[in-house]
Amino acid sequence: MSPRALLVVDLQNDYLAKGRFPLTDIDQAVGNAARVVAAARQAGDLVINIRHESPADGPFFAVGTDGAEIVAAMAPLEGEAVVTKHYPNAFRETALAEMLASAGVQAVTVIGAMSHMCIDATARAAADLGYATTIVEDACATRDLEFQGRTMPAATVHAAFMSALAFAYGQVVSTEDYLAG
Repeated sequence: MSPRALLVVDLQNDYLAKGRFPLTDIDQAVGNAARVVAAARQAGDLVINIRHESPADGPFFAVGTDGAEIVAAMAPLEGEAVVTKHYPNAFRETALAEMLASAGVQAVTVIGAMSHMCIDATARAAADLGYATTIVEDACATRDLEFQGRTMPAATVHAAFMSALAFAYGQVVSTEDYLAG
């Protein structure tokens, strides 16, 4: 097994256009993510699927709903790990760190959603834990955010968070660059 792992974060039905919390350009991100996953599987990298679960009365990813399920195009293969989390940071109160350590992983690649929340928290935690961290930015998605009465477009939110991650937490690359590398 490769000393690398791909963390597929929260590519779940509620983020799709028909879901309860749709993201901007999610279809493009899922398409790119599928290409990254296929390459990781072919390379023999460990693929870990991460899904968020909220309480039954949560606004999205409510336990037991279709919205909390992983997008069909990203369905884990038999034998691939699925980690269920309840916080933005996929390492918090999950077995993710132990899974990576037991597999001898030294480098992680992070893809999924949302750029400004779970991608940011998970990538920062991975780097803080000593993993060489890569984020495939166009295999991630987010949405418009509002702050103090101003709406920041999803593209601006995404760029700001990718810029911050690239500054101190990891390498941020496009799908094309990832696949070429």
